[in-house]
Amino acid sequence: MATASPDYQHLFRLLPHNYLLLQPDGTIVDNSDRHVAVSMLPREQSAGRNIFEAYPSAPESQRELDASHEHVRRHKEPHTMAVMRYDLLRPEAEGGGFETRYWRITHYPVLDAHGELLYILQHPEDITAQHVADQQREAAEQALKVAQARALFTLEALPVMVWTAQPDGTIDYFNKRWLGFTGLATTDTPSQSWQSVIHPDDLPRLALNWQQAIDNKQPYEAEFRMRRHDGQYRWVLARTVPQQQPDGSVSLWVGSGIDVHEQKQLVQELTEANEQQMMLSDQAYAAARLASTQRETFYNLFMQAPALICILRGTQHVFEFANPHYQELFAGRQLLGRSVLEVVPEAAEQGFLALLNGVYQTGETFFGNEVRLQVQRNGTESTDVYLDFTYQAFRENEQIVGIFVFAFDVTERVHMRQQLEQLQHPDGSSHA
Repeated sequence: MATASPDYQHLFRLLPHNYLLLQPDGTIVDNSDRHVAVSMLPREQSAGRNIFEAYPSAPESQRELDASHEHVRRHKEPHTMAVMRYDLLRPEAEGGGFETRYWRITHYPVLDAHGELLYILQHPEDITAQHVADQQREAAEQALKVAQARALFTLEALPVMVWTAQPDGTIDYFNKRWLGFTGLATTDTPSQSWQSVIHPDDLPRLALNWQQAIDNKQPYEAEFRMRRHDGQYRWVLARTVPQQQPDGSVSLWVGSGIDVHEQKQLVQELTEANEQQMMLSDQAYAAARLASTQRETFYNLFMQAPALICILRGTQHVFEFANPHYQELFAGRQLLGRSVLEVVPEAAEQGFLALLNGVYQTGETFFGNEVRLQVQRNGTESTDVYLDFTYQAFRENEQIVGIFVFAFDVTERVHMRQQLEQLQHPDGSSHA
């Protein structure tokens, strides 16, 4: 009994992938049922027509397809094109309109017994889901890089000493301010180098309390003496806080420190000047600590920094960010989204706006020391505030786009020095 020859055309059409069979000149011979379904064009409307006539596409796409066909015709070897976007026109019954699709198209040569080209087999793979996912992943990675770069810029730009530690308390990072203060090199091992700059009398207490904070997963604040690059030990006020996960575990420790040596010496001098001023000295020192640390140092580098921080964007110096301490200086005013001139006119009148313009135009950082600012209260009253502050330009794509403002309220320190001068020179005299 003779066996019937297989119907290869039928088998071709049943292939579970998208296939389009072309003559060498691009005339459509046949396609698989899967290709018919994906292309949304009936087979009888495509067979015998040129591929570009049956499936119109943008001129650039046609050139790329034709170049791939030419490669197969010339070299008689498969050729895979770069990812191509080709939108499909939905039938009116399905709502019409175009549906965005991305394809990876490979052309295969079909040769006769003598190696001559009979057909070109096109295999379009719909990779829309993968392509979109890749684009989203790349966008997410780029956003992460930008966020990391901005976070690193912030850590390096803040005029305070900053460090981070692993969950077990191992120090793994110091910013440039810390390295500049201590004089240690970036090649030094962070986990060991910090102990070498702590005063020997303070190190045991500091290490013990730090370990207790790690065990209890609680913020840690301490005053200790730290050796500066010139060999002098100076008092530092530091605070380290844990970044906790929803389950209570710690993923990161962030610490910050500021030099409070002058404040501590000032309190000691007040105490020595007059024993009757002990209570005032204690209160003044507490106020100095409060002004230096601003109650909360680093739980969040911006929102809980022990300083007045804001970010001004553009030539009009529009408030993009202001932490609670900065907002408190101008209580009752809506800062975000508004310009300095609009919401803090007294600062503009006192020359601060000119300073901001100068930093924005030149990119040169401005440092102010105990600069007086008269802040309007309740529309009529004026209060003197003394600030140590930094205006520093920040850039995006190498262009200046705004100014980073970091300030300490040193009003108490100024008042204490004035009080000390009065105690030392009650007759109003002073020494040069």
